[in-house]
Amino acid sequence: MKTIVIGLTGQTGAGKSTVAALLAGKGFEIIDGDKTAREITSAGSPVLSRLAGEFGADILNADGTLNRSALAAKAFASRDSTRKLNRITHPAITEKMLETVKQAEARGARAVVIDAAALLESGIADRCDIIAVVAAPEKIRLQRIIERDGIDREKAMARIRAQAAEAYYNNAADIIIRAYPPYSVEEETEKLAERIRRLSE
Repeated sequence: MKTIVIGLTGQTGAGKSTVAALLAGKGFEIIDGDKTAREITSAGSPVLSRLAGEFGADILNADGTLNRSALAAKAFASRDSTRKLNRITHPAITEKMLETVKQAEARGARAVVIDAAALLESGIADRCDIIAVVAAPEKIRLQRIIERDGIDREKAMARIRAQAAEAYYNNAADIIIRAYPPYSVEEETEKLAERIRRLSE
């Protein structure tokens, strides 16, 4: 049986990680984009060397590891900088994620969820049977980013502006998960879970 691949994405602060955790709790296998990004930017990796060349050696800690907050401050300062980051990291992330999907298929997994902020830009979306977009209004996302990352409003807004508009995500979506009041994120996620179950039967 073919492994059903679900792409989970959305704008920063929308609640994607919450939805991924809920799906994991329902027994779905999650391929974590952030974890994959950390793996391909480990100390001494070719990707990390390219990032340091593009954004400066000050994105590295004294031990040669990536200072993620320093990179974020530079990479999300503008859309152009974000595009530079994506051009360097996306090919390696995509390759590793698709390799993980193949491993899941070899095990006979019925479904896997790819949790990736840059799913649509990376080309992984072409391999997905369902694209689920997590959505929330900008005001709510802004507050979540400030609290989540411990940054000020200006830096949080820079991260929001560095991403594509809401319509870009919604137009690509097969299903939209509304992760904000008055909607229940648990109920919204269950709708996606039920759709996955039907497809993988």
